[in-house]
Amino acid sequence: MNHPGFFRKAGPFTLAEVAAATGAEVQGETGQADRLVDDVVPLSEAGSGQLSFFENRKYLPQLLATQAGACLVDPRFLPRVPAGTVALTTPTPYQAFAKSLLLFYPEAMHSKAAEGGTEERIARSAVIEDGAIIEPGAIVGPEARIGRGTRVAAGAVVGYRVTIGRDCYIGPLVSVIHALIGNRVILHAGVRIGQDGFGFAMGRTGHLKVPQVGRVIIQDDVEIGANSAVDRGALKDTIIGEGTKIDNLVQIGHNAVIGRHCVIVGQVGIAGSAELGDFVVMGGQSGAIGHIKIGTGAQIAGGSHPKGDVPPGAVLAGTPARPFRQWAREVAAVQRLARRSIDDDDADGK
Repeated sequence: MNHPGFFRKAGPFTLAEVAAATGAEVQGETGQADRLVDDVVPLSEAGSGQLSFFENRKYLPQLLATQAGACLVDPRFLPRVPAGTVALTTPTPYQAFAKSLLLFYPEAMHSKAAEGGTEERIARSAVIEDGAIIEPGAIVGPEARIGRGTRVAAGAVVGYRVTIGRDCYIGPLVSVIHALIGNRVILHAGVRIGQDGFGFAMGRTGHLKVPQVGRVIIQDDVEIGANSAVDRGALKDTIIGEGTKIDNLVQIGHNAVIGRHCVIVGQVGIAGSAELGDFVVMGGQSGAIGHIKIGTGAQIAGGSHPKGDVPPGAVLAGTPARPFRQWAREVAAVQRLARRSIDDDDADGK
């Protein structure tokens, strides 16, 4: 989908300007500091005119293969930076990344106002297709687009440049910002879509907020239960795949990718950058830690929490989660030990 984006981008900037804004040091031959970069992009997607960063060792293969023009990196990893990439060294690359985002996206900390300024609270620049219904008290922001047959309930807020497809239902008091939504999507009362992801560069003197300049993409036929929240991505998009069904009180963190036709039961927490394949089932109060991959068709029992990647088709239970049959045998063994201990105490007259 061709979309103009939600944030104004500044630049391009020289690497000297990036270094001054972030506290990093430009490495390499004389003249590299005058090289221009025009955006901040993930390692795996960055091109020769773009800046990226590296901190998490899990993404070392991406650093080794990156096409980025420049990369913020700890001095320890300077030898691993590809020859075509200029290194900007800093002991705190994640903090430097946060500062570079503010340089390129100076408005990223503040979402544009949703209200259009008219009495009806529908912006004049919004595009509402015939057959769409905007109930009293709903707000539709500038340049938003709402498709035919969609109903936006009372008290809902559709933000600046949000796109909502056809035959959707946006329930009471729902807020949708920084998001592109497909057709036949149902968002129940109180759902929050597109707010800041929970991103902070932690430090000894305080925690630096990381601007979140990604989006939320919700594909066709998704349903999200009351009071659930889907945060927008930091750089990449948070994606909810076609046909996925999400219960009430579910939290989905920034950059998470949920596959097609997944079932996510109430009070599940999915941390940032976690990836779920298609047809994954997550039981109530289970969770996925950040940056893990749960394979297609896997099932995570209620209250269970995998500590790492989950292979396709696996059925896991417990914390840390392990194969269901193993978990069931362990539970049964503990119960037998408990009964034996009780019987021994009874025999001793205790």
